Amino acid sequence: MENKRVLSILVENNPGVLARVSSLFSRRGFNIDSLTVGETQDPRISRMTVTVTADQQILEQIKKQVNKLVDVIKVIELPVSRSVFREIALVKVETTPQTRSEIIQFVDIFRGKIVDVCAQSLIIELTGDTDKVKEFINLLDTYGVIKEFVRTGITALERGSKQIDQYNKFEED
Repeated sequence: MENKRVLSILVENNPGVLARVSSLFSRRGFNIDSLTVGETQDPRISRMTVTVTADQQILEQIKKQVNKLVDVIKVIELPVSRSVFREIALVKVETTPQTRSEIIQFVDIFRGKIVDVCAQSLIIELTGDTDKVKEFINLLDTYGVIKEFVRTGITALERGSKQIDQYNKFEED
């Protein structure tokens, strides 16, 4: 990921927190490349995974600013070499009797899953790293069969026993 940085942010699961965090990025002129948010094992806490394009100095500035927000519990950068990054894409493709089997072969090669079948279309679910998802979409695009698609953005966890635990501390076992 060229200068792509991924932040894992624990926040209190309160109304308006997402708006405050994203508005901070906007006010400071930082673009969010992708953003995913979900509850943790503790329903009072949510985890935001934010991807930005920034050098180390800018990233440190972003982290300091985000840490100042009231509902933010913890902000860490996930190291690329020690983290698992994934995203999901749903791709609706137009099919004909002539193209359907070839598209299904592509889905199998990329280890995707067909989640909806109609006479003239398929919806494909693909999970993987960003490059895999891009390659799959580009491949289908060359055939001109994509009707529409949506991607989740990156979600990530650091490998190994390090975690941001329910006590809101960065721990190493």
